[in-house]
Amino acid sequence: MLRSSLLAASRSATLRRFVEHNPLAAAVVARFVAGTEPTDALGVAGELAGQGLTVSLDRLGESVTDTGEVRETVTAYRELLAALADTGLAGNVEISVKLSALGLCLPGRPRQEHGGIADGERIALDAARQICRAAPSAGTTVTVDMEDHTTVDATLRTLRELRADFPWVGGVLQAYLRRTETDCAELATAGSRVRLCKGAYREPDSVAFGRKTDVDLSYIRCLKTLMSSKAYPMIATHDPRLIAIAEALAVEHGRAPSEYEFQMLHGVRPEEHRRLAESGHTVRVYVPYGRDWYPYFMRRLAERPANVGFFLRSLVTRS
Repeated sequence: MLRSSLLAASRSATLRRFVEHNPLAAAVVARFVAGTEPTDALGVAGELAGQGLTVSLDRLGESVTDTGEVRETVTAYRELLAALADTGLAGNVEISVKLSALGLCLPGRPRQEHGGIADGERIALDAARQICRAAPSAGTTVTVDMEDHTTVDATLRTLRELRADFPWVGGVLQAYLRRTETDCAELATAGSRVRLCKGAYREPDSVAFGRKTDVDLSYIRCLKTLMSSKAYPMIATHDPRLIAIAEALAVEHGRAPSEYEFQMLHGVRPEEHRRLAESGHTVRVYVPYGRDWYPYFMRRLAERPANVGFFLRSLVTRS
């Protein structure tokens, strides 16, 4: 019930204004979000790289409303890639992009009217291609994020199109969706970079598992598929049990540490980031930044009750 309420709150304009303009919330937001500017993100990325960790930077923003915002996002990512090259961080840092920030959800003509691709989907594909063209020059890669269930088909189509020219582009699957086991089997091909996470959006029971046990079992089934394939699994979880299962599967299938990686969120269990890295694993920390941080922040609160308590205490306690 708490999780559902928080995910619903992520769409509330009134609560958004309250949180964004409440200085007492800043400390909690800073725990999960690197800052609002690219320099903030680069600073955090440099600190994490110095600890032996790798990073995925995500410029926050979703569901853009006009093509001008799409152009702004593409420009921002290309400038970020150039900065990664200039600072020497590109070898440790890749970028993540959300297709809804690139125009996926823009209104337009029905798909059947122009070659089967909706206007928004075509715009997002073109924008993503521009970003992917810039990534190799900077010396890094791109992962295309997954969003709510209404975007899955379009996202997977776009991923296939991008991989025709950029086979190194990473994709994301969410274990809480009932369809994901099938999608996982289709993506588990040689060289395919696949981030497997649990999922953090508010979804109807018809498309997503509601019980934690069912989500975990789906995650394990998908993890077994990836680990037994020739894909490159990117294991996005903070769950100690799932981490242990992943380590056991890596041994079972003879995978070297360079043949998979763990991924974790900035600000969540940082001691586990370091522990895994010190034990020889590749650990990538997902670091978001940008002014449009509110929806992401609310999804992080929804994941763990302890985060909610920390947030509420910060609103009533001045340090």
